[in-house]
Amino acid sequence: MEAVRLVDLQPVGGERGSLIALEQNTDVMPFELKRVYYIYDVPANERRGFHAHKTLEQLIICPAGSCKVDIRTADETKTFVLDRPDRGLYIGQPVWREMYDFTFQTALIVYASEFYDPDDYIWDFDEFTAFAKCSS
Repeated sequence: MEAVRLVDLQPVGGERGSLIALEQNTDVMPFELKRVYYIYDVPANERRGFHAHKTLEQLIICPAGSCKVDIRTADETKTFVLDRPDRGLYIGQPVWREMYDFTFQTALIVYASEFYDPDDYIWDFDEFTAFAKCSS
């Protein structure tokens, strides 16, 4: 499976609104869900992220507003725009991520495969680069 990819979510609904259901261990969320958190009220010109994970997988959805996500793997650098509630960004490992250009009232929901573990984080970009080369 690709380390990073956009996933289309399947809304159901009509005149009364839309609903999206997410289930673990599917093509959309190919992991067991252990944690959910959200990011909001990010000030203008602020950037978030600046890290990678050793084992954690994530699905990031932007149900309101928009932002950009720069990702780096051992082989590529890409920018994704999250601006639709029916599309998510799957992030495996090893992937460095930075989120920015948050519009007013943006909210990001992050579904994670693991409980919070500070030892799973890689905060130094040079350390990430070495880890990514060993992992590929």
